[in-house]
Amino acid sequence: MQVILIKDVDNLGSAHELVAVKPGYARNYLIPQKFAIEASGSNAKIMEERRKQLQKKEDKLMAEIAQVTTVLKASPVKVGAKIGISGKIFGSVTSIQIARAIREQKGYDIDRRRITILDDIKEAGMHKASVDFGKDNLVEIEFEVVGE
Repeated sequence: MQVILIKDVDNLGSAHELVAVKPGYARNYLIPQKFAIEASGSNAKIMEERRKQLQKKEDKLMAEIAQVTTVLKASPVKVGAKIGISGKIFGSVTSIQIARAIREQKGYDIDRRRITILDDIKEAGMHKASVDFGKDNLVEIEFEVVGE
């Protein structure tokens, strides 16, 4: 029996994919659980239209990510921290501070959980962090730790 998957199913396929399964598996599990629909002509057209809409959304999202990436890479973000006389930092710089600095200086609101600090920050100066936008879009940015 041919079915069109609505959601990703382990060991079977991903969403919007046409797969062949046994009729009992389709009738008793996939279709009642809303994992799949029967592969009729009208359902195939509907799923193809959904696939096109999702592709348009993804293309728009990728263009927006590219725009944010260019702005973030253009110049380093300045993060304030308490610094001693020798240039060492009291405490640490966190992803929350970097996210706040990006929001204030660049105008983009990035979730702190997407930011990973690459360097061990012990003193003022230039450091690196990476921002994960998902779907293999990992961007490395620079930030400067300055005294408050």
